[in-house]
Amino acid sequence: MIDRSIHDALLSDAWLEGGPGAAAIGRNVDRMLDAVRRHLDMDVAFVSEFNGRDRVFRHVACRLDPAPIRPGDSSPLEEGYCMRVVEGQIPQLIPDTGAIPVLHDIPETRTLPIGAHISVPILLRDGRVYGTFCCFSLASNMSLGQRDLHMMRAFADLLAYQIDGDLDAMKAHEEKVARVTAVLELGQPHIVYQPIFRSSERRIVGVECLSRFRLEPQRTPDVWFAEAREIGLGVRLELNAILTALDGLRGVAGDFHVGLNVSPQTLISGGVDGYIDDLEPHRVVLEITEHSLVDDYGLLNRRLAPLREAGVRVAVDDAGAGYASMRHVLAIHPDIIKLDLSLTRGIDTDSPRRALAAALIEFARQTQSQVVAEGVETASELAALQALGVDDVQGYHLARPLEADALARMLAGEGSRS
Repeated sequence: MIDRSIHDALLSDAWLEGGPGAAAIGRNVDRMLDAVRRHLDMDVAFVSEFNGRDRVFRHVACRLDPAPIRPGDSSPLEEGYCMRVVEGQIPQLIPDTGAIPVLHDIPETRTLPIGAHISVPILLRDGRVYGTFCCFSLASNMSLGQRDLHMMRAFADLLAYQIDGDLDAMKAHEEKVARVTAVLELGQPHIVYQPIFRSSERRIVGVECLSRFRLEPQRTPDVWFAEAREIGLGVRLELNAILTALDGLRGVAGDFHVGLNVSPQTLISGGVDGYIDDLEPHRVVLEITEHSLVDDYGLLNRRLAPLREAGVRVAVDDAGAGYASMRHVLAIHPDIIKLDLSLTRGIDTDSPRRALAAALIEFARQTQSQVVAEGVETASELAALQALGVDDVQGYHLARPLEADALARMLAGEGSRS
């Protein structure tokens, strides 16, 4: 009958898909090893990984003091039982090593010494041998039998399943790193500029700098930035975008503000500060893009304070799109509130949208904030927003995102008409 501690370890959430992660799984492997070792009344249980000509002991459970092996130790494969078991040179189940003369020639039979041994290979999904799951004791153990070997094999299968998942995750991580690194090395993202118009005058008062990724795989910018954040390169990619955006505007004349999308993490890092020196601070609008809650608004506001004192304005993007953006509005006290396109889309025919937009506009008035409506696609949407008193507007009805040279021509045309 299977030991209760083994049963409990097998049913642990750490073995279930979506469990608590690698650290918890590692602890559970250690628990399982110790439970199996005690159930079989053996001195040592371990999981080894074959690495070239060596085996590395990844997990060890031991009742000996001092322990003959520890996690992270390694030894040549030729000195041990593991590879010989995998190759079928010696049995998987050995209750008494003294009964098998060939074992006397294996160095660790004498050096440890080994009196009883049970070992099974860990076979991965693609047929490769990862290593072995083994138990041994210094003395012989004649109680070991086929049922014990079957239990060892079942645990080895479970280990293989987890290792396959870990290797898949490692491969996916490496692929993400390669993709984002390629983006950075190519100087991506490319930047386009969407004009922002004063609602009452149809005059360009600003631009929002938008990222475009011109490489495979074809994905939306939010997916690229999310992937960069996953692997710890999110701040670097955002700073790349900001630098490229400002470089593109060097030859564009005009008195307009520049909206730079930036996450709270990048703001807190302090990486943005140096770039703002390239542009007059009063022309910079930092559009906070995070769609999840910020852990420490106090820290974020402290990072923003010197920038705001220098003249930089702060906008909360996508207001009305969810709870997080509204929390930003309350915690950051933005200079500009940008209504999300999900709110402006169809606002001319949808009274609930108009009511929510009107409430946000009134909130902005009472807090001395400006309101910019994004995603304006029709003349009737524009008219509805003007009637509500929106300060500024942007969207395809007014102008699509433009290359820097096209923006310069548009601004020059405005200047010639004025």
